[in-house]
Amino acid sequence: MAKRKPDEPPKGAPAWQSTFADLMNLLLCFFVMLFSMSTMDAQKFELLAASFNQTFSIFSAGASTIGEGVMVGMGVSQLNELAEYINSTGRDDEGETIPEDLESAADMMEEAKVKESEQLAGKIEEALDEKNLGKEVDIEFTSQYVQLTLNGALLFDSGSVEIKEEALPLMNQLGIILQRFSDGVIEIEGHTDNVPMSGAKYSNNDELSSGRALSVFYYLKENTTLDITKIKHSGRGEYDPVADNSTEEGRAKNRRVVIKIYNSLSSY
Repeated sequence: MAKRKPDEPPKGAPAWQSTFADLMNLLLCFFVMLFSMSTMDAQKFELLAASFNQTFSIFSAGASTIGEGVMVGMGVSQLNELAEYINSTGRDDEGETIPEDLESAADMMEEAKVKESEQLAGKIEEALDEKNLGKEVDIEFTSQYVQLTLNGALLFDSGSVEIKEEALPLMNQLGIILQRFSDGVIEIEGHTDNVPMSGAKYSNNDELSSGRALSVFYYLKENTTLDITKIKHSGRGEYDPVADNSTEEGRAKNRRVVIKIYNSLSSY
């Protein structure tokens, strides 16, 4: 058998080149796969999601389906931010016009959020009507939340932050409703008119509105099983009126407590 000469180089490629070539092939396949996924047929995606929705209500990764196959999961907040950005500018960060497919996706997300709030508002209104409390609470909704507005005179005496005894049944029912229908953030806002405080415990409307929001927060904390880490409270004072403060009727409307129940698709 012939022997290799001492100065003859080894045949074939070095071992590291084979490993490097395999790595390059894998990277090429990976980026080709990413490129192939960069465009999506929205109609086919909806059909696929809808077919899963008929079988499963919760996906294995924690995502769920709503509406006609719109998938909701860990990426909801990113989709919300994308929808808000597209709706507000119509252009991407490079100044280019947003493709129609992305605009359509943003519109679909916005419609899903509105539908979610509308359904939640309907359930809350029905629950209040069952207890003959529908006239005590005004209900509105946006794509982000359902808003419950309570007249301040219904809950508090003038200049006071202590919830009135006769208002406790209403507060009890609200607590039950929040436990049933709220899975996300709840925000409690206290509002006042613009009449300066005089001869009361609180020196101004900022303190009074904050104290009233805090009283509602404490009631929910002590009388419900709600996750307190998801309940926020703030005093808005006289700075966000809903009526004319020059009339008694308008001032009465401005003295209010607002509870915002954010839906599961909101970007809050």
